[in-house]
Amino acid sequence: MERPYRLVTRLDPSQDRPAPHPSPPPVPCRRFIARGTTSERTVLLTAPLPGADPVLFRAEAEAAQRLAPPWTFPVTETDGAAHGADAWFTTPYVPALPLPVALAVHGGPLPEETVRVIGAALAETLTALHAQGVAHAGVAPASVLLTADGPRLTCFGAARATDRVDRAAQAPEQATGGLPRPPGDVYGLGAVLAYAATGLTVPERSELPSALGATITACLTRDPAHRPSAAALLPALSPPTPHGTVLGSATTLLTPDWLPPRVVAALAHQSAALLAADLAVTAEAPGPGGGSATGNDHGHGSGTGHGHDGLGQGRGHDRLGQAHGHGIGIGN
Repeated sequence: MERPYRLVTRLDPSQDRPAPHPSPPPVPCRRFIARGTTSERTVLLTAPLPGADPVLFRAEAEAAQRLAPPWTFPVTETDGAAHGADAWFTTPYVPALPLPVALAVHGGPLPEETVRVIGAALAETLTALHAQGVAHAGVAPASVLLTADGPRLTCFGAARATDRVDRAAQAPEQATGGLPRPPGDVYGLGAVLAYAATGLTVPERSELPSALGATITACLTRDPAHRPSAAALLPALSPPTPHGTVLGSATTLLTPDWLPPRVVAALAHQSAALLAADLAVTAEAPGPGGGSATGNDHGHGSGTGHGHDGLGQGRGHDRLGQAHGHGIGIGN
């Protein structure tokens, strides 16, 4: 049976490569840019990490589809199977960089303006979820994607589907066996802000920027009862104004230059590289007389190779369900 999507490339760095020092935060799920096999639709395809429970992963995807909080990508399709190991779901694709990749591209910690936008957007997302009595259970640096029109929080429910989580972003009460709850999301948000502002997964308090240090430290308080609510973080993340304006939405902070120039350039390069990959597929497609098509069963398809190309850093030639790997054909 033909699978609905072929994988173009990874969005995240491959986990089977030697890690730089210091190591980047671990990814809570696997994300790929994919193209429909019977359509021209490009999507962001998300799959669980090896060892994750596919049934729980599907349940979390369906819950995310129902909840649809702000500053997330809406779930547009799931694998639809009640059983089996090939769990996945899709969301709309726009050029996006995982937060750790954005820091690498920028060459270090992000500017305060960018960190504030990230924090405000995530606080707004969590406020909407917590108002419905739901914890995100996947807030971590690698869960955050940066796009031209704002951050997006992904990997909903990752901590409920697998125990392979980012320990630096995991609240102490969850690390000792507690269930994911809203205060744990706030702890994860603090870890995201600390990483974005310093480039370190576990920075010292003295390494935090002075303007954001108190807010980040409050989020990372060990006692969950003493952490601020997500709603209280919105005004705390608003930059000081002469008139004391209270931030009502992260959209207020989204100026045209909210992202550093190198990150903007990387997003543009990702878009251009994807277009170039599409053109290469079209050029190599078989004509009326037949011939070898790009994307054959040996996996040498429409990808962009072994990464550093702006599309991601993964193998660009895997094909969903037909690649030289296991599970859904993603490889590792």
